[in-house]
Amino acid sequence: MLNPNLDEIQLTKEDYQTYSRHIILPEVGLDGQKRLKAASVLCIGTGGLGSPLLLYLAAAGIGRIGIVDFDIVDNSNLQRQIIHGTSWVGKPKIESAKNRILQINPNCQIDLYETALTSANALEILEPYDVVVDGTDNFPTRYLTNDACVLLDKPNVYGSIFRFEGQATVFNYEGGPNYRDLYPEPPPPGMVPSCAEGGVLGVLCGIIGTIQATETIKIILGAENTLSGRLLLYNAWDMSFRELKLRPNPERPVIEELIDYQQFCGIPQAQETETMIPEMSVQELKQLMDSGSDDFILLDVRNPNEYEIAKIDGAVLIPLGDLEAGSGVDKVKELANGHRVIAHCKLGGRSAKALAILKEAGIEGTNVKGGINAWSQEIDSSIPQY
Repeated sequence: MLNPNLDEIQLTKEDYQTYSRHIILPEVGLDGQKRLKAASVLCIGTGGLGSPLLLYLAAAGIGRIGIVDFDIVDNSNLQRQIIHGTSWVGKPKIESAKNRILQINPNCQIDLYETALTSANALEILEPYDVVVDGTDNFPTRYLTNDACVLLDKPNVYGSIFRFEGQATVFNYEGGPNYRDLYPEPPPPGMVPSCAEGGVLGVLCGIIGTIQATETIKIILGAENTLSGRLLLYNAWDMSFRELKLRPNPERPVIEELIDYQQFCGIPQAQETETMIPEMSVQELKQLMDSGSDDFILLDVRNPNEYEIAKIDGAVLIPLGDLEAGSGVDKVKELANGHRVIAHCKLGGRSAKALAILKEAGIEGTNVKGGINAWSQEIDSSIPQY
């Protein structure tokens, strides 16, 4: 309802008090606050971006908020996902978010979708909302969100973060570009590390999420000069902003239907490649180490700063980046000297990639299932989990 009948929308005495700082702004005014109350926004994800976004949308007086998420709150979330608290660890994120939103705006209608967004349910979930905000952290869901917004003609407020860098824009708004104009094809699986692998500065999420909330509010108010057609790039470490122009690509294929986005992003093929790598459990590794066998090397492919946090005694550190660059392969050949290579990382994903690289170089190896986190959980609890 981006153009609601404002005569039908009433503000209560409490609304006037709560939103007085909005109402006295000429750019918002009484009509603008009514628009916010009449608006509906769907947020996909309640993580680093969704947390500040939802807090500020609730505080702005948005009348209806939908939340899509199927994850639970973990201690590792609290460094950046500020809508959640310690009392909600182990519980659904959408319930935690709802609880906090209602503390800010008890009159907000909150719709919860505790499910993964898929091609089968996306159109039905997105259809009732005026604006969709993409707070996701993976390429298949980003392409799915974009394509569903295009098919339904919904504005898509986009943001992404990694380490110290973030970006934000508005897709599919007033004839502007969509996500496929920025990224026509997804990167190869594993090319872009997740935040769990590469890290992220917690406050970066707050900045990008708040920019997304700002753009959402501007769209509802009908403001000019949104980020449509402009990609805002932010580097927290340099404290710098840059802006790139975006335009629709006239040669981009027309989006006619939702597809298999896991397949589109190459996920099944990557998983098939990784499953071809032999695996062992942490219990099997422990038995091998206790046997005194010296016919293997234990390879840790994490980054040096991760190695400082937690390590398995006897492991040799050669980061995945060195293996990808080629220099690490020669080191492994020298160290292995014909012995079997057993590799681990944090969870098992990077070590599988590392072993695939080594296999191409003629070096066979075995992946430690679950990585050092599984070692900490099942073998040595003194090793920190991160």
